[in-house]
Amino acid sequence: MLRGNIELWLAFLTCILISTGYSLVAFLTREIPAASEFFGHTLGILGFILMLMTETFYSLRKRSRSAALGRMSTWLKFHIYMGLVGPFMVLLHTSWKFNGLAGATTLLTFIIVVSGFVGRYIFTRIPRTMDGLEIEGTLSQEALKRARQMMSLWHTVHIPIGIALFFSAFVHLGGALYYATLLK
Repeated sequence: MLRGNIELWLAFLTCILISTGYSLVAFLTREIPAASEFFGHTLGILGFILMLMTETFYSLRKRSRSAALGRMSTWLKFHIYMGLVGPFMVLLHTSWKFNGLAGATTLLTFIIVVSGFVGRYIFTRIPRTMDGLEIEGTLSQEALKRARQMMSLWHTVHIPIGIALFFSAFVHLGGALYYATLLK
């Protein structure tokens, strides 16, 4: 069980470690770390970088036919791991305040993570090789066709939400830099 879900377990353990550090900072300062302070900014920046990495690196590998870049199954595990840890760090960055554009960005982040779990479930219904290629003939053709249709439908939802999320995040980042840095 642990082996098939290693990326989920590693993400869970990483989030526990991050939570421990967050709790320590909250305990020492006797307040929830503010999003605009050094620790809050660090969480937000690192989380956003992880989210960008998960999207760009996995997308580039999917479009590359070169096996020299590694197995697709490994890249999918990387995508899942970073797609859980990055949003968790961004969630902690919010200081548990969800107003305005930052709140909308957090909502989109939550939706994309839930959508990722749905996509992972659909993806695991389609038999694949270790390289992530679909295996024909192990399921009835009708069940395989249905799973492919579900995956296609999922992509039509997941990808535009991801684009909206990153657009919103870049606008938030620009606003934060402008108002917190350039106006001071």
